[in-house]
Amino acid sequence: MDFVLVGSLLTVFFLAIIQLTLVLHVRNTLIDAAASGARYGTLADRDAADARDRTGSLIQTALNAGFAEQVSTSEVTYQGLRTLEVTVRAPMPVIGLIGPRDMLEVKGHAAMQP
Repeated sequence: MDFVLVGSLLTVFFLAIIQLTLVLHVRNTLIDAAASGARYGTLADRDAADARDRTGSLIQTALNAGFAEQVSTSEVTYQGLRTLEVTVRAPMPVIGLIGPRDMLEVKGHAAMQP
């Protein structure tokens, strides 16, 4: 009886740690893709559409296409600099990679050339 109670508690605890790790992995991957896409979009021969496409392709490669459905770009002033901002809205993985839509929003910035 004790083994069943302790075993089930440890199993739930272990699964919660695995899920938290997956959420952090998805979040960090989206942040990296948004920042990399923003930097790519500020190159001399690139624009905001290239940044959006680059971010989407990085996310699709690392995760899956469902996480790259809502990628947007805009020019904003961030800490006094004119920057290209890439925003990614993606589902928050609650059970595996399945979760509520638009719960996770990350942004990447890159300074634009004057």
